[in-house]
Amino acid sequence: MSDTSYLATIRKGWTRIALFAVLSALFAVAVSLAFPLRYSSSMRMLIIQGSLASADPYTAIRASERIADNLAQVMYTTSFYDKVVGAKFNVDESYFGEEERKVRESWNEAIATQVVRNSGMLDVVVYHTDKDQAEQLSQAIAFVLTTEGWKYVGGGDLEIRLVDDPLVSKWPVKPNLPANALTGLVLGSLAGVGYVLATAGRRRA
Repeated sequence: MSDTSYLATIRKGWTRIALFAVLSALFAVAVSLAFPLRYSSSMRMLIIQGSLASADPYTAIRASERIADNLAQVMYTTSFYDKVVGAKFNVDESYFGEEERKVRESWNEAIATQVVRNSGMLDVVVYHTDKDQAEQLSQAIAFVLTTEGWKYVGGGDLEIRLVDDPLVSKWPVKPNLPANALTGLVLGSLAGVGYVLATAGRRRA
C-alpha cells in the first residue's frame, strides 16, 4: 500500500479514529477518577550555611545543594513525619492511618521534594485530598525545617529560610485529568489508525 493509499484510508476512516480517541480519553478520565483527587501546596526553602559566608559563591552553593539533597531524603523518614504531626498545627494524623506500613506509604505519597540546582533552594510540594489540610501540612513542614532542620545535617550554623510561602492549588492536581485525557486521546487515535488500516488491508486481501 502506497503512502497516498494510507492517507486516503485514514481520511475515509476518520470517524472511527475519532471514536477510538474519544472513548480512550473518556476511559482514561474514568480510571483517573477512581483515585482520590488531591490538591497541592507548594513552597520553597533557601539553605544558608553560615560557616561558608566568606567562601566563594560556587563553593557555598555546592555545599547548600548537598545539604538540600540530604534534607530532601530526610523528609521522607518516619522521624521527620513524627515531628511534623507533632508540631502545633491542625494536621489530621488519622489521614495517614495507624499501621506503620500504611503511615510510611501515605507519607511518601503526600510529599514531593526537588532540589533547585545552582541555587541552594529546596522545593517542597504537599498533596492532600483536603485543601486546608494541604496548607496545614505545608506550614508544619516549613516550621520543622526552619526550626529543627539543622539537626539532620549536624550543623548549628545552618539556616533554612522559607522564601516562598505555601501556595495551595485551586483545583485538584492529582490525578492530572487533562494530561491523562490527552494521553488517552493520543493513544486512542493511534489505535484507531491501526484499526482502520488493518481492516482496510483485510478487505483488500
